[in-house]
Order: sequence, then C-alpha cells, then structure tokens
Amino acid sequence: MQTAPVYVAQKPVLNIESAIKAGTAGKGSAEDKARKVAEEFEASFLTTYIGQMFSGLSTEGVFGGGYGEKVYRDMMSEQYAKNAAANGGIGIANQVYSEILRMQEANNS
Repeated sequence: MQTAPVYVAQKPVLNIESAIKAGTAGKGSAEDKARKVAEEFEASFLTTYIGQMFSGLSTEGVFGGGYGEKVYRDMMSEQYAKNAAANGGIGIANQVYSEILRMQEANNS
C-alpha cells in the first residue's frame, strides 16, 4: 500500500535585509516600501505572539478540536496581527521603520 505525501504549511520567515533589497524595485517611494516592510515584520511578530495566547486554550467539546480548528486559529491569529499592525500595532513597526531608513542612508553614503 502506497501512502500519499503529507504537506504541512509553513509560515514564511521574514528577512528584513532581503525585503529591503526586494523593495528597491517597483513603484512607490523608499519610505513607503520601508513602512510596508516594517508593518509586515510587526504583523509577523504579532502573529506568533497572538498564536501563543491561543495555544493554551482548551478546544475539547462536541464541536471543538481537530486539525480544522488549528488551521482556523492560525488564520485568525494572522488576521488579528495584520489588522493590529496596520492600525498602529504595538510600536515595533516604528522602530523597524527607523532602522530601515538608517540602513538605507548608510548604504547610500
């Protein structure tokens, strides 16, 4: 009997330096691209943070548990994090944005 391969979804790891380099081409100003990368970084951090908050909750019951609920919770955590980051977040994006601009200035001089 042959078994089918199992594929597990993995979240991409955000690499700030490669994101900055990738953001140098295309439309928009460097500041807009830096802001977007900073917000994506904060959303990635918040996704992990929010996911950990939900990890301890019990899902047992008549309609609870299972792989489907885990996937739903992961998606819900990701959307919460994206919304939080887009609406000011917890301040990480501002710090990352400043660092990105400083790195770009250092590379240009």
